[in-house]
Amino acid sequence: MMGRSHALSGWCAGLVVAPMIGLHSVAEVVPFAAATAGYALVPDLDHPGARASRLLGPLTRIVSTAVRAFSGVLYNATKGPRDEEGTGKHRHATHTLAAAIALGMLAATAGDRGKWAVLAVAVAGFVLAADVLGDWLLVAVLGAAAWSVSGTALPGTTAADAVQAGLSEIGGWIGLSVALGMFVHCLGDSLTRSGCPWLWPLPIRGETWFEIRLPRLLRFRTGGWVEHLLIAPLLLAAGVVLLPGGLGIVEHLFTATSVWLAER
Repeated sequence: MMGRSHALSGWCAGLVVAPMIGLHSVAEVVPFAAATAGYALVPDLDHPGARASRLLGPLTRIVSTAVRAFSGVLYNATKGPRDEEGTGKHRHATHTLAAAIALGMLAATAGDRGKWAVLAVAVAGFVLAADVLGDWLLVAVLGAAAWSVSGTALPGTTAADAVQAGLSEIGGWIGLSVALGMFVHCLGDSLTRSGCPWLWPLPIRGETWFEIRLPRLLRFRTGGWVEHLLIAPLLLAAGVVLLPGGLGIVEHLFTATSVWLAER
């Protein structure tokens, strides 16, 4: 799938999972979903043309080059007897459940290194998501953070104390956000014609890089009309409805529109 669809799917996944880990208010859910949306773009660092690879110019291009080189080496070292002859640089190492878990665990350890490390990991996800979905996402995250700080600050504490408490809370879920976003990316690519080898290194039919994909009739082409006219709009709608109170807002708008049309 294209970057926008991946980010939207990460956003939706974050909204679904947030209540399962005890995040219920808008101030809690929005940052989690935004970070998940951003990390849903990370697997495509193995493609030089991806938005994630071009985000910070030379810096992210160097990271992309390193990721591609590592993926190629890993592919050639672990491919099975029936794996295709190829470079193994795109949709391989970073497009696996193993990579999602590994990076998620690495992000989770950021909490042990200090709250600013947690903030750096979270902000990286926010910036990645905003680059694809638009600056409105950063505004939403900052608004949620301000709401959280003002609403949770206890008498006798400063705003800095509230921010520190907020960073501690983020440290509790940032690893899950990273892993979830990357895995949702893999699932999204499994819907396309190319598939995704996210079960590596599990050998399937003689392939350790077996592409998991839908039945032929249900697959769609990356960047094709199905993705642009069906998948992306559905994800966008779900991203609104799944927000805390989102369904109620949609129902209210539908009712108000129906009344307005009836009066005319």
